[in-house]
Amino acid sequence: MTKLESPPALAFIASDRPEAQASRRTLIARYGAVSEAEADVIVAIGGDGQMLETLHANLKRRTPVYGMNRGSVGFLMNDYEEDDLLERISAAERTVIHPLQMDAWTESGEVQTGLAINEVSLLRQTRQSAKLKISVDGRVRLEELSCDGCLVATPAGSTAYNLSAHGPIIPLDARVLAMTPISAFRPRRWRGALLSHGARVRFDVLEPGKRPVSATADNFEVRRVAAVEVRERRDVTLTMLFDAGRSFEERVMAEQFTN
Repeated sequence: MTKLESPPALAFIASDRPEAQASRRTLIARYGAVSEAEADVIVAIGGDGQMLETLHANLKRRTPVYGMNRGSVGFLMNDYEEDDLLERISAAERTVIHPLQMDAWTESGEVQTGLAINEVSLLRQTRQSAKLKISVDGRVRLEELSCDGCLVATPAGSTAYNLSAHGPIIPLDARVLAMTPISAFRPRRWRGALLSHGARVRFDVLEPGKRPVSATADNFEVRRVAAVEVRERRDVTLTMLFDAGRSFEERVMAEQFTN
């Protein structure tokens, strides 16, 4: 993989956690810092949520992001070490990902759009199950899915909510998306589907007044939706950096052999 020229100019962004803020101050004192607009690399300090937030904030600049774990899980992050940071970043392996676009129509007819790096998910808003009609590329595939919800995940997001909902882990170069039901009631045995990365998915909410549903693209939520369309934005590229020998592809592979 292509390596960054050294030494890169760094910007440091941290979550609100005290340890993340303390680490940011320490790293800036040691390595110096520039603004996000001037940076060759943005160093995100915190957990996976901070990585996603940083990627979203830099959708226009598309500056590579190197994560350092000061959160909990940290699947998208590198280990936190203060030594040799410039050398680690210069030798880092690049992972390029493409987000999903969510177009959500509310019951009032308003359209809202969001981008998702991990997944687009539909979730019931009340105690009653959601009822969804699912179409792929203009063809109805499920007339009615009764469930708590359903999601479409990118390969990068397949190890997140998708995996918790018993969806498949997808290698980054597989060029497929995962569609995974959340607590499906009927069809009871439906476990989801693997779709081409070029597929266009549409969810129509059945009985939206009685069974309201929300739609979420990562952390952007739209309430009381009537229909949602999802497609991959291949024209949008985002880059994450991982320490040499600990690429995101390797983490995804290892996750498949973990109890």
